[in-house]
Amino acid sequence: MDQQELILKRATRITPSGELKHDDYDVLCADKVVGRIMKAAVTPTGRPWLWILGHGAHRDHPTTHGYAVDREEAMKAFAKAWCGE
Repeated sequence: MDQQELILKRATRITPSGELKHDDYDVLCADKVVGRIMKAAVTPTGRPWLWILGHGAHRDHPTTHGYAVDREEAMKAFAKAWCGE
């Protein structure tokens, strides 16, 4: 797949209680949202960050989501899945 820069942009999603989620990011490639990285409420122990390739963005990607220790690791795993490595 063509190597394009992936950029994190803080999402402006609001929780059911009306609070802004601070650990929630859209992943953009060429100004298009291609996925999401966020600190999730329910995750495997020690891996609170969830990354997800966006709907329709994962047709050729065998791995579409995963969990990570921190945001940086989640971004690396997302990029690896996005590039098909």
